Amino acid sequence: MNLFVILKRTFDTEEKISIANGAIAHDSAEYIINPYDEYAIEEAITLRDTHGGEVTVVTVGTEESEKELRTALAMGADKAVLIDAEELDHSDQFTTAAILATYFKEQEFDLILGGNVAIDNGTGQVGPRLAELLDIPQVTTITKLEINGTDVKIERDVEGDVEKIETSLPLLVTAQQGLNEPRYPSLPGIMKAKKKPLETLELDDLDIDEDDVEAKTKTIEVYLPAKKEAGKILSGELNDQVKELVSLLRSEAKVI
Repeated sequence: MNLFVILKRTFDTEEKISIANGAIAHDSAEYIINPYDEYAIEEAITLRDTHGGEVTVVTVGTEESEKELRTALAMGADKAVLIDAEELDHSDQFTTAAILATYFKEQEFDLILGGNVAIDNGTGQVGPRLAELLDIPQVTTITKLEINGTDVKIERDVEGDVEKIETSLPLLVTAQQGLNEPRYPSLPGIMKAKKKPLETLELDDLDIDEDDVEAKTKTIEVYLPAKKEAGKILSGELNDQVKELVSLLRSEAKVI
């Protein structure tokens, strides 16, 4: 079985984010594998161990992403591919999905797994966009996955309930918390990861014209939310409180 995991490099979940000149300051930040992608990696490894085959992790990014790819290899993935898009805004979901689609159209795959969302932008778009470009079925936010031949049974989260779906390979799924418990890289796994193949591809290697994958969105400014102010307690007669409330909503809150 040919299993692929699409991976994203994100801020450490415990990292204190700082803003400078209307943008996130990246220089001092610590990065990790997007936590939801870890569920996808774990599920791919488990499926490989059950059904045989190979797990390849793929990311669109810069050379700094090699660290996270090596971590995935240390967890148990077999191969890694870095598509170097340093000259592009690969944070744009259209751009990322278009680049990945070009890569996957040249691959033989049975199942593509990814995280439900990335913890930085939280859009959840790349997986569904990629499936649409590849013209294959997709199921998001899965919490259970069973494969029998080409038949697939899936359970997914739907607003506090469970939806059961039957579909077939080839398929793209995105993983939700509860699908499994991701393993930590072991010392032997870390040593083996150093010898596992990590391929770097340039956009030219994929015959991608930059104009064809140009970002569709642009971040104008990033800023922290305003500090919350103390609440006000209105006093006096009820009619007076209502008048004061309306006045505050109009003059301070500016909602009416």
